[in-house]
Amino acid sequence: GPQPPISNSEGDLLFLLDSSGSVSYYEFSRVKEFMWDLVQPFTFGPKDVQTSIIHISTTPTMEFPFDRYLSSGTLQQAIRDTQQLMGDTNTGKALSYAKEKFFSGEAGARPDVPKVLVWVTDGFSTDDISEPMQLLKDMGVTVFIVSTGRGNYLELSAAASQPPEKHLHFVDVDDLPIITKELRDGILDVIQANRLHAVDITSSSFHLMWPKLLSQESGYYTVEYAPTDDPARKRTKQVSGAHTSLTLSNLTPETTYEVALIPESNVHYFPPQTTKVTTLAEEISPAQVVISEPGPHSFHVSWAPTPDSVVGYQILYGPLPGNSVKLLEVDGKRNSTVVENLAPNSTYLVTVTAIYKWGKEKSLSAKACTQEEGSKVRHLRFEDMGPNTLKASWDSADGNVLGYKVRCRRQTGPSSIISVSPQIHSVLLTDLASGTTNKVCVKPVYKNQPGRGLCRMVHMQPVTDARGYKHRQTA
Repeated sequence: GPQPPISNSEGDLLFLLDSSGSVSYYEFSRVKEFMWDLVQPFTFGPKDVQTSIIHISTTPTMEFPFDRYLSSGTLQQAIRDTQQLMGDTNTGKALSYAKEKFFSGEAGARPDVPKVLVWVTDGFSTDDISEPMQLLKDMGVTVFIVSTGRGNYLELSAAASQPPEKHLHFVDVDDLPIITKELRDGILDVIQANRLHAVDITSSSFHLMWPKLLSQESGYYTVEYAPTDDPARKRTKQVSGAHTSLTLSNLTPETTYEVALIPESNVHYFPPQTTKVTTLAEEISPAQVVISEPGPHSFHVSWAPTPDSVVGYQILYGPLPGNSVKLLEVDGKRNSTVVENLAPNSTYLVTVTAIYKWGKEKSLSAKACTQEEGSKVRHLRFEDMGPNTLKASWDSADGNVLGYKVRCRRQTGPSSIISVSPQIHSVLLTDLASGTTNKVCVKPVYKNQPGRGLCRMVHMQPVTDARGYKHRQTA
């Protein structure tokens, strides 16, 4: 389907098309469709992408020069009209011919722009390709190879630019669409790197990058930028010749800017480079407010997003119900803070307000609850209930207790944990060996935090003879 247009690219793109008799008519037509799908999003013109086709046959033939078709519509029709020549697969000859045309003004090629060769082959050639291909690469041409046949992997991987995993594709002719985006992205890596372009675009800024043209000693760059619909708001910045990038900030959201890079040099003349960049829609902050880590006297407030256009945040908080409000101010680059010195077991209304550079304010509120203070059990006591058994009792803890946990660490035998409901304030502890000392702890359970336990050591008396009875000695 149609792809979004790709601008900010400049390069000469040459297709080396196997037009010999070793390719069937069906395969040739599928390759033509693939070529068009590959370049369809590009912007064509003398300051953008130019495309040409050279046929591999008995004698290499140029289908059209680089500068003939400078619009998507005319180029698409030219690719459709391309006819197969048949003949031998003299790829080496075609590569030598391509080297001449790649750097020929007569063929419409341009000096000082990236050169990309895309060779679509069934993997067969009747002459040597290694030497002419190496000459092309030595002259700065980036070579991508698409093999629709078996092919010799070692030979083709040596012919493609390095690394081969990025520049060499093996795919059946019916599966060419699978590699279209990956190959297009690889081409873009080559032809976008040597032109003024923008990256890291936000609602209020973008980062400009350009090739190294000057040096610290040979000159400086002037960068001019203005909204397309309001040229009178043009602004200018200057950076030294050592720079190859610049961040423009304090921009208006959803606005298209015309940007010009003007190299100023006393040594050589460099033509200005231009581009258009559209800032993103403004991020609305805060879009969410999150309350976390509540304690009896504090909680953590965080929010998102944190766009560059916000200079600071105001956090208003006060108990509900009530009219007292306190204020915290936070830097615009931070997205959280801790609110402290609060009353336990209370509900607060928290409002986070973003203050934008141009004076606008945006607020969002949330409720936050502090926890109850964890209270420990009071008055833990024990009552003897018979051999090896005790009753542990305690007074209730403060706050909204969900229950109690009673742990008994026996001097001999296994430890145990008993959980009881909040209405119960006593348990029976059994299997306590006589003459042993055991540790008993009771801890209240709260919803959001542990309570503090109360522990006591309890000693079980040794067993003695009951009054009026004696042990009978046996022989």
